[in-house]
Amino acid sequence: MSKKLVIVESPTKARTIAGFLGRGFDVFATMGHIRDLPKSKLGVEIEDDFEPHYVIPAKSKKVVSELKKKAKQEKDIFIATDEDREGEAIGWHILQLLNLPLKGAKRVAFHEITKKAIDEAFQKPRLVNQDLVDAQQARRILDRLVGYHLSPLLWKKIFRGLSAGRVQSAALRLVVEREKERRAFKPQVYFTLDARLANQARDEFQARLAKLGGKKVELKTEKAVLGLTKKLEKEDFIVKNFSTSTKEQNPYPPFTTSTLQQTASFVLHFSVKKTMLVAQSLYEGVEINSRRLGLITYMRTDSPHLDPSAIKQMRDFVAEEYGPNYAASFARQFAAKSKGAQEAHEAIRPTHIDLTPEKIKASLTPDQFKLYHLIWARALSSQMSPMRLSVREAEIKAGEALFFAQGVKVVFDGFARVLPRKMEEKEIPLLKAGEKLKLIKFLPEKHTTEPPAAFSEGTLVKELEKLGIGRPSTYAPTISTLLGRGYVVKEKGRLVPQEVGFLVSDFLVEHFPEIVDYKFTAQMEEELDEIAFGKKEMQPVLKNFFTPFQKKLRETEEKAEKIKDKVLNEKCPLCGGELVIKLGRFGRFIACSNFPKCRYTRRMENDRGGQEKLTEVKCPTCGAPMVVREGRFGKFLGCSRFPECRGMRKIDKISLKQPCPRCKEGELVLKQDRKRKKVFYGCSRYPECQFASWERPLKTPCPTCRGVMIYSDSKGHAVCQDCGYEDKNGEIRS
Repeated sequence: MSKKLVIVESPTKARTIAGFLGRGFDVFATMGHIRDLPKSKLGVEIEDDFEPHYVIPAKSKKVVSELKKKAKQEKDIFIATDEDREGEAIGWHILQLLNLPLKGAKRVAFHEITKKAIDEAFQKPRLVNQDLVDAQQARRILDRLVGYHLSPLLWKKIFRGLSAGRVQSAALRLVVEREKERRAFKPQVYFTLDARLANQARDEFQARLAKLGGKKVELKTEKAVLGLTKKLEKEDFIVKNFSTSTKEQNPYPPFTTSTLQQTASFVLHFSVKKTMLVAQSLYEGVEINSRRLGLITYMRTDSPHLDPSAIKQMRDFVAEEYGPNYAASFARQFAAKSKGAQEAHEAIRPTHIDLTPEKIKASLTPDQFKLYHLIWARALSSQMSPMRLSVREAEIKAGEALFFAQGVKVVFDGFARVLPRKMEEKEIPLLKAGEKLKLIKFLPEKHTTEPPAAFSEGTLVKELEKLGIGRPSTYAPTISTLLGRGYVVKEKGRLVPQEVGFLVSDFLVEHFPEIVDYKFTAQMEEELDEIAFGKKEMQPVLKNFFTPFQKKLRETEEKAEKIKDKVLNEKCPLCGGELVIKLGRFGRFIACSNFPKCRYTRRMENDRGGQEKLTEVKCPTCGAPMVVREGRFGKFLGCSRFPECRGMRKIDKISLKQPCPRCKEGELVLKQDRKRKKVFYGCSRYPECQFASWERPLKTPCPTCRGVMIYSDSKGHAVCQDCGYEDKNGEIRS
């Protein structure tokens, strides 16, 4: 019996769809892309209007062979790949492989895998959209042109194994520039001043100093605070203005891809890649009570729009579950921020709002439950009433000083019933204008300005979206590439650029400013959107990009100097040649200048990226400095002359025979942090002396504040641990 052939990308999606379609359909999974540009060569004919040459990857050949057999047997072929540019391109490649014209197969598109959505899609099939295919091809070709031309140049000028990419390099620049800001940041001390006051009824509350002499307050020293408080103690505290009001806080929009990635990063501590993998499993289908159901709508979207029928279901569910006063009084829609909102025209929401997270918890993995709960609550709360707050505000005058106090109390939780918000309720008593208050005491507080926070995966996605760099489908692979190449590492959830990341970014900024320019990268995204909307053609966009890019490539190859190895005043222990400092994927290391004839190498002092850390501990066998190494049973000290010398020591509060630079009484010792398994310097008198440093303390004190100087591996010179002074001239060495 003949069946209709339905082609999708994923086996999980195939199983879910097959359950809805029934016996008359044969659902086949391609296992992702079945054609791509070759890995071994460029695969783009630049002189022939950038014509791509696609090949079938080895892993897909068996799938393609099976697909061709099935296609010969069936007359009706349906392309049911995902509803975005990538899915459209996969459908187009399928047609190409089967030698079918665009009209040779019916394209069915749906943004959720439910019985209703699939039935509607199969009743109204369309053709494969060539504009969307061209937009995907243009992105793929652009990325190939950049990667295959820039990467070999980086190999020549820096070292082998590096890569560059259109979106990847702009993202790397963001991370590097943020780290440079953090390192250049000089902390400043400032003070805030609160006054504890009481009204005539003896109700106490706090007010903060807001203005002084009509200007913004700047208190930078304890002396200034003390002088001001003495002056204000003599003044009368009079209520200048007092008001009460009710304010509303509206719910957040349902998730788009980027806001889901950001929130999952902040709340669940998921990586962007993990978020997308878990979301895809929820979209493609989960076994619920012996039935496979797609639990959420398509997870790659720029649009916060909701289907009107879904809004009605949500509002009805809220009214029934929580009461009519909790349901929004109207169908609330949200506008897209992105100019080129992608083709999947609905936000991420649950497909069955009545399937509450708790109801299906037993059918989900822990990660699926957490993410589904987040999506379900965010979507449902978007159709709930605002949260109402009772707000009291007071302006209090004391001489030339103006204090401000605010009280906030939740009178109706509204959407926060489903999506709790962290809100500190604070009360102030009822006051009257002209009322005299009693000063109980002043509460000054010292603060230190903080540097801008290093990017997390979530905040990097937020910044990329804000600048218009990349699209939902590109964020996860972009961050994965930065981590995989060793350009950045994750430390306590933050993205920290490594030395190689700085080098690559600085090289590209100097020689290819357009490639890493944020506006230029965003403009390219807009042009890709215009191709998708049929407003521009692919070839002119590619040509306008590549012509100046090719010219710049030639200039840089001729003029840019290769990063040279630094020669050490030390001979190779194997062949007697000169030792040099080289740069590799995992940072700097020492090698013989006679490489490849002599393959002597050893690692340098560097506590990042898994490198060994040079210590002042002498090897018990030969007296050479020892380094921190990691083996099967944890970290230990090994001789820096390994393999010639195999001396070893355990790390257990090893004394460095040097006074503690902080208290001068205890000894400086080498310790190992139990949780992080990192080696650090500390004082033998702990906990009486709390001195600790990840980096090597120096004997010479800071010339500015007499504080503790440490040698910063990342900066390559001494830095004061107390005041931030940097010895950029390299005068302090011990």
